[in-house]
Amino acid sequence: MKAASTLIRLLGAGVVAGVLLAFIALPAVGSAGLTARDAANNFEDMDSHLKTTPPSEKTVVYDSDGKQVATFFDKYRESVRLDQINPVMRQAIIDIEDSRFYEHGALDLKGTIRALASNVESEQTQGGSTLTQQYVKNLLVDAAKTPEEYREATATTVSRKVRELRYALDIEKRLTKDQILEGYLNISYFGAGAYGVQAAAKRYFSVPASQLTVGQAALLAGITQNPTAYDPIRNPNDARKRRDVVLNRMAELGHITKPQAAAEAAKPIELNPTDPVGGCETSKAPYFCEYVKYDMLNILSDGKYWQLEPKQQQNVVNKLNQGGYTIRTTLDMQDQRSVDKTLRGAVPPGGNRVAAEAMVEPGSGKVKAIGVSKRFGPGKGKTTINLPADSAHGGGNGVSAGSTFKVFTLAAAIDQGIPVSTTINSPQTTTVSGFQTCKYSGMYRGKKVKNAVLGGGTWTLSNAGDSEAGNFNLKTGTWHSVNTFYAHLEKRVGVCNAVKMAEKFGMKQGNGNPLLPIPSQVLGVNDIDMVHLAAAYAGFAARGKYCAPISVTEVVDPEGKHLKLPKQDCHQALNADVADKVNSILQGVLTQGTAKGRAIGRPAAGKTGTCEEFTCAVFAGFTPNLAAATAYWDYRGPWTHKMPGEYGAGVPGGIWQRSMQNALAGEPAPGFRTPSRDFGDTTDVPDVKGLTVAAATAKLQEADLQARVAPGSVRSDQPKGTVVSTSPAPGSQAPPGTTVILYVSSGKGRGEGDDRPGNGWPPWGN
Repeated sequence: MKAASTLIRLLGAGVVAGVLLAFIALPAVGSAGLTARDAANNFEDMDSHLKTTPPSEKTVVYDSDGKQVATFFDKYRESVRLDQINPVMRQAIIDIEDSRFYEHGALDLKGTIRALASNVESEQTQGGSTLTQQYVKNLLVDAAKTPEEYREATATTVSRKVRELRYALDIEKRLTKDQILEGYLNISYFGAGAYGVQAAAKRYFSVPASQLTVGQAALLAGITQNPTAYDPIRNPNDARKRRDVVLNRMAELGHITKPQAAAEAAKPIELNPTDPVGGCETSKAPYFCEYVKYDMLNILSDGKYWQLEPKQQQNVVNKLNQGGYTIRTTLDMQDQRSVDKTLRGAVPPGGNRVAAEAMVEPGSGKVKAIGVSKRFGPGKGKTTINLPADSAHGGGNGVSAGSTFKVFTLAAAIDQGIPVSTTINSPQTTTVSGFQTCKYSGMYRGKKVKNAVLGGGTWTLSNAGDSEAGNFNLKTGTWHSVNTFYAHLEKRVGVCNAVKMAEKFGMKQGNGNPLLPIPSQVLGVNDIDMVHLAAAYAGFAARGKYCAPISVTEVVDPEGKHLKLPKQDCHQALNADVADKVNSILQGVLTQGTAKGRAIGRPAAGKTGTCEEFTCAVFAGFTPNLAAATAYWDYRGPWTHKMPGEYGAGVPGGIWQRSMQNALAGEPAPGFRTPSRDFGDTTDVPDVKGLTVAAATAKLQEADLQARVAPGSVRSDQPKGTVVSTSPAPGSQAPPGTTVILYVSSGKGRGEGDDRPGNGWPPWGN
């Protein structure tokens, strides 16, 4: 009795009593850490306000329709309000951990004295911690960022216990009991990777916390004392025994009946587990997810992620995984499914060859889909490299652009006022000298250079097998992708000007370096990524308005605060009329050029790209409301494993065609704008064969062409006086006002009449 009275008097001493009781709760400490007197002396001087961040929370990524597509987390947690937790769960945790929770403050004197008595009479020790103190400990553990901080938060010392008590006193002043209980249930670890009661309910039973039964609630409530020992997946027998302890305690306190407790205890543990899933490997759009991940790391580091040291980068990754952000993205799952299905239908995922595609919305730069023919992940037949993206978004260095890059030289030529009808003789092989030199700063041949002079000199090149030789203008040279034509055109435009045009449309090397301003850039020797190529072509689709690709539209933290997003680069890269003219020419690639047969049933334009020495094949194309770029190469290395005979219109063109058709199914089909001014264009020579001279002349005049009858006549089975052929031939391109020569029939069959060359024979093929 004397000892008890002494203890009671000490309890009345306020601060010292609290410290002594904290010491009582740690009977095994002995002399470790601070003594009770030392702790008491410093108690009032301690910082009482718990400065800690909210509990780590999973980050959730949503598509443009608001559907979840990915999660990022270190700790699988999903916080919920107290009213979203079944009352029986709330009661179970209180009954087993702190039955007088609503009756005492931060310190439960009665419970602590009971723990002391039990510890004196038994070799097993009981703690006197209240739920509030346990909540504080969990907050400190969750906030620990280093091993040292974690050890400090879990150390078996009086100083730790005193610090927790000091914080608990403050929390009891600032928060209601319900708020403390809600926080405790959301932060506690329930084993098997589940943090918080909602995550635990889904982890073990695949139900939300609001639907937990009495038996399930008792099982979860018992886990928190020792999450490893009472993990029902790994240790079902021990977990069951602990569950039954909770059931009996609930019955003892009158919150369930004894028959009810007995009935629940008689049941075996029945689990319906759901493995926590997170990261991009489990996403429905893993490559798009990877793109978003790196955009988020950039957002969370104020655009400095790639300039940080590895340890600092890891801190940013932790911020993403633990920050509980809600991320709204530009992902369109219809487009994504179309990309994935088409890619894997065209290129076997397990093979050595790989295809990659990206889709971007014109006028906004929104990335709608990113896909690869290979599955995402480690292991054979898979990859974790975001192949359609640049290195800043988890990709590699990219692939050669091939002849898709000719579009920028074309745009520069038209913008400079070079008439579309400009004709250049373009043989199979040509040598061009006198190219403009350009200054370049960036990585060049493995070294960082500044204002280095590149370009100039002499360049000998040949046409690819999918082009022709002869006289070509800006239309026909583009339609047939004539390399020698574009080499001469680039000289007239200027290499620097052509490269600057590409840069206006956001183009850079896949490794982040500026484009190399060398003559062969017009043939796409710079390695680029498909996301930026699609965004560039989307700029033409938007009548010259280029918008840098974006994947994130909104980021909200757990408190509802919107994070500031980087300002998007969106500008008029090219005069709208000039862009309209480029688009009208690129439409002909699909109807009369190298991609003939790749039309998609609506107005569309595009450009094939066959890479140097068949190292890869590329296709980029667009409609007014969607752009896409596709690449195809050997995953083992394009230069060591070439693909002879693979052209841009082949595999990549086919992928582009089918994926665009499926992605745009049911969408409006707007047409392209007709240029409002004259760009010195050409016109199609109409077919006037079989018409009279008068009728043929009238038809040619309608096409803004002149007619002149060749001297003499041509022996033909056609009626006398009708047109046998023309020069230029039907379907040819000719500048407006061009005189078309008409060869007229004499009405005599073959073998009759004059066939001298002076009389215009033979005219066919002209």
